[in-house]
Parts: sequence; structure tokens; C-alpha cells
Amino acid sequence: MQRKSFGNMQCPIARSLERVGEWWSILILRDAFYGLTRFDEFQKSLDIAPNMLTRRLNALVEAGLLERRLYCQKPPRHEYVLTERGRDFRPVLLALLAWGNKHFAPEGESVVLVDARTGEKIEPVLVDGASGKPLSEQDYFLGAGPAAGERIHQRIEFAAERRALTPND
Repeated sequence: MQRKSFGNMQCPIARSLERVGEWWSILILRDAFYGLTRFDEFQKSLDIAPNMLTRRLNALVEAGLLERRLYCQKPPRHEYVLTERGRDFRPVLLALLAWGNKHFAPEGESVVLVDARTGEKIEPVLVDGASGKPLSEQDYFLGAGPAAGERIHQRIEFAAERRALTPND
């Protein structure tokens, strides 16, 4: 069965999911951040079928998150390297890491973020780029951008109506 494409939706979350919404894609990107670049490295790490890995790598290359580079002429062999767009996915992975550690690690954290200078565990937070202030639910809301269409405006208006009805704590 053909799945629905989110690529033409106006929502930036939907468009992002079109590129990385399949779980193998996110795990391949995770492994690329660990430094894996070669097909056999990804296959061994993920225990993924070769045909599925080929499809996912091709999709990530097509989406501009990975670049395919020839590293051996005979036989032709390629490595897969994160592009700038791919490297910009790092905060998303770190947010998933923190969320997973908080909610889905009853046995304890298996991977943590560590300060490179001090060696201390650190917690990733999302902050406003202008002020550096951590974002909290009561301090922000989603607004319609200049390119927003009717459906986005409807969603934003619905959210505004809900906020108006919800008492501030």
C-alpha cells in the first residue's frame, strides 16, 4: 500500500517527516552522527536488510541529508556523509535522546550527553535564539508565518481559542 506523501503539505513538521519520518532513516542519521559512513557499517549496526538500507540511504541522499561519495574505484564503493542539512538534524536527535531517557528508560539511561570540557552529564534544552531563554509552554505559542495557508491559519486560530479558555496556572 502506498503511503501518503507529506512533501507538499505546508506544515514544516509534515515536510520534515517526509524526509526523516521512517524510523530506519532516523536510526541511520543517528549512526552517521556516531561516525558510521559505509553501507556495511550501517547494516551491521542496525541489523537491517540490505534492500531496506539501500532504499533508506537513497532517500536520505535524495532529501539532501546525506551525500554519497565514492571511496573505492574497483569495485565501486560509496560512503555516506552528513551534509549541512543532515548535521542540522542533530538537535532533533538530542531532543529524542532526552525525551527517551526521561520517559522510556526504566532500566536507566544508556546514552547521555556529556560536556566535552568537563566530562559532566548535561541536559539539552530548546532555547530562543535571540534571548537564550529556555522555551517553556507558558512562554510561547505557535503563530502563523508569512507563508501560512488557510489550514495553518485555522489550526493557529483553534489553538488561540483553546489558550483563551484555559486558565493560566
